[in-house]
Amino acid sequence: MDMDIYAEARQAEWQRLRQLANQRELTGVEADELIARYQSGASDISAIRTTYGESAQTATLSVFMSQARMRFTRIRRNPLLTLQEFFVEQLPASLYRVRWWTLAAALFTVLVAMGSFFWHQMNPELLQFYGTEAGLQQYAEDDFINYYSEYSETAFAARVFTNNAWIAALCIAFGFTGIFPIVMLVQNAVALGTSAAVLAHFGHLDAFFLWIAPHGLLELTMIFVAAGTGFALFWSLIVPGPQPRLVSAGIAGRTLVIAAVGTTIFLFISGLIEGFVTRQDWPWAVKIGIGAVALLSYLAYAYVLGYRAARAGHDGDLDAMDAGHRLVYTN
Repeated sequence: MDMDIYAEARQAEWQRLRQLANQRELTGVEADELIARYQSGASDISAIRTTYGESAQTATLSVFMSQARMRFTRIRRNPLLTLQEFFVEQLPASLYRVRWWTLAAALFTVLVAMGSFFWHQMNPELLQFYGTEAGLQQYAEDDFINYYSEYSETAFAARVFTNNAWIAALCIAFGFTGIFPIVMLVQNAVALGTSAAVLAHFGHLDAFFLWIAPHGLLELTMIFVAAGTGFALFWSLIVPGPQPRLVSAGIAGRTLVIAAVGTTIFLFISGLIEGFVTRQDWPWAVKIGIGAVALLSYLAYAYVLGYRAARAGHDGDLDAMDAGHRLVYTN
C-alpha cells in the first residue's frame, strides 16, 4: 500500500477519533463509536508499522490513540496479560531492532581488543608500565584466577551484577552523546587485550579464555547491546532519515528504555553464572557449555522471538498491540 494514499483515506476517521477523545461528554452511542475507532486505529497503526516501520503518521496516530485511551477511565487489564505483552512482544522486538548496532559494538570491541593484545605482544616492554615482572607473574598465575573466589558466591554475583549493570546504565544514559558508548567500549576492549597479553607473556593465555568464557559470552553481549542501543539514540538525532528528528529520537528513546530492562535481566543471569559457575571445580566443557546455553537463549529470545514480534508490529508502543483487546467503558 502507498503510505500517503492510505493516510489520506484514513485521515477523516483518525480526526474523528481525536474529536471523540477530546470531547467533554460522550453519549452512549459516541462511547461505542470511540471504542470502535480506537480498535480501528490500533489496526491501522499496526498495519503501517508492519509495512513501513515508524513514520510521521504513526507518531500522530499514537498521540490520538493515547488521548482516546485516557477516556477509558475504568479499563481493567489482566496484569498477567500486560507482562506477557511486555516480555513476549515489546522487549524481544526492541532487542531485535538494535541487532545491527549490537553487532557493530561487538566487532568494534573485538578489533580493539585484538589490537591491544598484538600491540603488547610485539612490544613486550610496554608491560613494565603495569607493574614489576614479579607482580605481573603473580597476576598471571594467581590473582587472575583467585579473583573469582575472592568473595562468597552470592556476594561475588551481586558485586559483578552491580558493576556490569552500572556500565550498561551509563552507556544507555549517555548514549545520546555518541562518545560515551565508544569510550566505554574502548576502555573495556583495551583492558581485555592487555589482560590477555599479560597472561600470554607467562604462557597462560588458555586460562584467560577458559575463565572468561562461561560468564563472558552473555556478559559481553549485554555490554554490546547497551552500547549499541545508546549509540542508536545518538544516530537517530544525527541521521533521522525521512522522519522528523524528534520522531526518530522518540522511537529510539522508547527502544532504549525497553532494551535497558532486557540488559538488566540478562546481566543478572550472567552475574549468577560468574558467581556460581565460573569458580566451580567442574570440567571446562560443562562450565563453558552453561555459558553457551545462556547466550543461545538470549539469541533465540532476541532474534527469533524478536523477529516475529517486530514483524507483527510490536515495537514497545502500547498502541501497536492487538486491536482485539477487550475494552470496557462505563459512561
